[in-house]
Amino acid sequence: MTDFMEFRWHGRGGQGTVTAAKLLAETMLGNGKYVQAFPEYGPERMGAPVKAYNRISDHLLTIHCQVTHPKVVIVVDPTLIGVVDILEGVPEDGIVIINTPKSADEMRKRLKAGRRKVYTVDATKISIETLGRPMPNTPMLGALARATNEVGIDALLEQVRKNFSKKFNPKVIEANIKGIERAYQEVQEG
Repeated sequence: MTDFMEFRWHGRGGQGTVTAAKLLAETMLGNGKYVQAFPEYGPERMGAPVKAYNRISDHLLTIHCQVTHPKVVIVVDPTLIGVVDILEGVPEDGIVIINTPKSADEMRKRLKAGRRKVYTVDATKISIETLGRPMPNTPMLGALARATNEVGIDALLEQVRKNFSKKFNPKVIEANIKGIERAYQEVQEG
């Protein structure tokens, strides 16, 4: 890892985008990293566009501003593509992970992604099949773990169990674990 790595999440209110950013930060904190996780809201209502950010470093983070050049962009809600500039500030060696049933090659062309790596996973379908409802945030964490190799899948699963045990029953926790594992296996690179 360089001095720090930045992540930007795109989703809509109610999809767990901010929760996913916090889970990533807590997982990396547990791995001995310095972390930041913070949201940016528009109108605070269900369905409104939401951005969340992460910074992860081996060193103390002294920067406290919006992420403008993320190495990784995670698109939890693909309907935001074309509405917001998903690739804004993403370097040519960046990574874009999209929740969509479409192929990574198709999304690469649609985004005009250049040399950026593009990954896709149908996180909504996975969440419906594992959780019984469209909550794609945790499956997107599984895809992120696979696409970046920055967060280990075992550490991520351990953190989800730890965090979710405070608020959810074991059935919900295991459904989320299953969703993360499936997304980790099903993510496609284009």
